[in-house]
Amino acid sequence: MPPSHRVFLLSPANCSGKRAGFLLREDARSALAQRLRSAEGATIGEVFTFMSGLYFRGKLAYASAFADPPDGCGGVYIIVPGLGLRPPRAVIDLEALRAIARVPVDPDNRRYTRPLRRDAADLAERLEPRDAAVLLGSIATPKYLEPLKDVLGPRLRYPREFIGRGDMSRGALMLRCAAEGRELTYAEASNQPA
Repeated sequence: MPPSHRVFLLSPANCSGKRAGFLLREDARSALAQRLRSAEGATIGEVFTFMSGLYFRGKLAYASAFADPPDGCGGVYIIVPGLGLRPPRAVIDLEALRAIARVPVDPDNRRYTRPLRRDAADLAERLEPRDAAVLLGSIATPKYLEPLKDVLGPRLRYPREFIGRGDMSRGALMLRCAAEGRELTYAEASNQPA
């Protein structure tokens, strides 16, 4: 039976990778880097899209196209190391990005898991038993599944089509699906081996 409502949880961009360095270095001159250094800040969605490129752009486009949240709930949340779940329009500045980059995405690191579990528990309270929280991220490692499985239980799902695909392939697939209005199929994460 299909879920009543869908909320999407997007895995984070690599905040210590090469593209993150373009924003974090002292002499960064891009428009996005300059906004991070201003009072205006930048949204976590655009920062992570810049750092991750095609993969994150695909996740964000897909989630925005197919989110169907219950009343009083956002449809798209990003896993932000050290901050938990945040909507894509949440604004950060350079210091916040530096703080995010210092939190390892590791299921044994409480600085990462405590806020993630807290926000997932808040989300679980707003979801009905037939609703789904769909993880758009790697299911091959425990770094996202492990902190979320216990809290969300059978409501935590993942796209079956992600199995055996790399990040770039997943990103392209999600962009195509969003453009075509074609939704992927979801499996229960509780049935996925950790």
